[in-house]
Amino acid sequence: MVEEAAWAAHRPAVFGAAYRILGTVAEAEDVTQEVWLRAAAADLSQVRDLRAWLVTVAARTSYNVLKSARVRRETYVGPWLPEPLLTGPDASAQVLVDDSVGTAMLLVMETLTPAERVALVLHDVFGFPFDRIAGMLCGTPSAARKLASRARARVAAVKELPRAPRAETERVLKAFKAAADAGGIAELVELLHPEAVYLADGGGRATAARRPVRGAGTIALLAVRQTEIRRPDAFRLIEVNGQPALATYRGGTLVWLDTVEIADGRITVFRRLVNPEKLARLGHI
Repeated sequence: MVEEAAWAAHRPAVFGAAYRILGTVAEAEDVTQEVWLRAAAADLSQVRDLRAWLVTVAARTSYNVLKSARVRRETYVGPWLPEPLLTGPDASAQVLVDDSVGTAMLLVMETLTPAERVALVLHDVFGFPFDRIAGMLCGTPSAARKLASRARARVAAVKELPRAPRAETERVLKAFKAAADAGGIAELVELLHPEAVYLADGGGRATAARRPVRGAGTIALLAVRQTEIRRPDAFRLIEVNGQPALATYRGGTLVWLDTVEIADGRITVFRRLVNPEKLARLGHI
């Protein structure tokens, strides 16, 4: 069995592997718990690399979960956004964080097949050799290498995008919030790229646009209308997935979470998560 101290040291890697493959905190936590139970019951005296063993179990379990979840995700109502992972000083537990858990990256990961996701995460994030990955996916090292290569080509565009400095992202988020509260259409348009895209995830459980909304003017009108309808009364900047996010509340309850992509000082992609199931783990104000 695994000692508690060793488990505590490796748990961030276990959770990190599961979250990258699955894109949801709830499923990643379930996988992490299952790995702990298996490790607690197993004879690990002959295991030379405990971290690799634990991550392998996490990846194999996540792979099976992801295959069974494909139908559910294909019938998801409206745009799908990854469940936010609280990082930074507000996080209650240590997590393994790098660019591969960014929201934009996880959205691209969602377009990959389960096998491509496993191959990419295990090789590019955790440094697993392809022969080990092949054994997990019931294939050959050459096939595993091709899976990772195809996945890498899909995520390359996201990796090449320049990331705005944290201070700039926070400034733009706060300015957007202030302009929406004041009904400042012109100010919002100035903050948005003319061809900006707005994505909202309500998951059929909250009112949200079921298709991407395009264009600065249309997004500005939508933002003002939503503020008028929901009448939020508080907000705060937090960190999710290693990036600034704006959490907006009404009566102490989180009503939506905003994240953005910025280029040349303007918002190119605006994401609003309103699905209460995905917001629940971030808690109240």
